[in-house]
Amino acid sequence: MINIECVLPEEIEKKSFEIIDKELLHRGISIKKEEELIVKRVIHTSADFDYANTLCFSDGAVAKVKELIQSGADIVTDTNMALAGINKKALAKFGGKAHCFMADEDVALIAKQKNITRAAVSMEKAANIIKPVIFAIGNAPTALIKLYEILTERKYKPAFIIGVPVGFVNVEAAKELILNTDIPYIVNKGKKGGSSIAAAICNAILYQM
Repeated sequence: MINIECVLPEEIEKKSFEIIDKELLHRGISIKKEEELIVKRVIHTSADFDYANTLCFSDGAVAKVKELIQSGADIVTDTNMALAGINKKALAKFGGKAHCFMADEDVALIAKQKNITRAAVSMEKAANIIKPVIFAIGNAPTALIKLYEILTERKYKPAFIIGVPVGFVNVEAAKELILNTDIPYIVNKGKKGGSSIAAAICNAILYQM
């Protein structure tokens, strides 16, 4: 007989985090205090405990990204799915906005002319935002590669990079590029990631503000 537990709607998330806590304890996994809520929300979103071992944070990453949000930084994503998932009301309290330029007509036109991805062009467009930008990349490794290129060409320096694209082609290499910069970051090593993971990381930070 299948046992269905009766849980009130408002208690589902709390119950889920209790289960995550128990499972982490069972696996003998400890997480740094300042990174704990981010890692747990990613696990909550994905039901994948591998993230407890593969999410990488630069020194002082959480404090830095909170500081950026408090100063009114914007967030730029590489998918409208991630954009939809970010709590824009919480971000707006500090004067920040969330953007995704992937569907913009000018982005599509330039991408076709240059024969490059819209994600890459979107990063070039985002570099024109005249305020600090937190990049939340959950789908396109070409977005991370373009950010690395414009950084090394000294054209633009991202304020923070959340690098969690998912897939097989250039995904791991693109993440390694970001891991080897001096940009503050949260990056997931390996092939896993996704738009929902990028949004979950943003929200985990915003919910602490």
